[in-house]
Amino acid sequence: MDLEDHHPMPGSGSPSASLVGRFLVAAPSMPDERFQKSVVFICKHDDDGALGIIVNNKVEDLPLGQVYKQLGIEVPSAAAEKPVLFGGPVETSRGLVLHSADYKRDGETLLIEGGMALTASLEILKDMAGGTGPKQAWLALGHSGWAPGQLDREMQDNAWLVVDGDANLVFDADFPAKWQRALDRLGGGDARDGVTRRFDPASFSHQTGRA
Repeated sequence: MDLEDHHPMPGSGSPSASLVGRFLVAAPSMPDERFQKSVVFICKHDDDGALGIIVNNKVEDLPLGQVYKQLGIEVPSAAAEKPVLFGGPVETSRGLVLHSADYKRDGETLLIEGGMALTASLEILKDMAGGTGPKQAWLALGHSGWAPGQLDREMQDNAWLVVDGDANLVFDADFPAKWQRALDRLGGGDARDGVTRRFDPASFSHQTGRA
């Protein structure tokens, strides 16, 4: 697992239709089985393509505490059983930390609209274990990536629905409920906020996924 990637994070130059800081929610008609019922938080979207982290899928049998042990980091009790996200099918051995923007490492942290950030560095894991890391964070193995123009084509094919980003949903550990919760946001709210309106996936037909 590669967590010592000290290359600068991608640039922030974004097109006018940038989806940075928003969710891509797999439509019921999603043709790619790797992304069925997935909720992807978009971290980068510019002329070079797009990068996102799936936030409702975990790596089975690999809690964060085990990752710490493999890296020689002392395991705090709170992290022993914390899940590790399966961020996507690209570079599945590479670790990225999606976290709240109260933490930043110069040259290694990509700040994302809406108070989020992405860091590729072993040092953030050391800080997380030592109690000086971000208030909220997920370690993700792998990410979801799109070549230039690829995501736009998938949007035109109605593979994705666009939902406004929400840190509470990103960091919630109830993975099985996240897809429906993200869809519920299209109906005007989140059931956990007392809003009872629910989005019925079966009603999705000719809507476009464009922002």
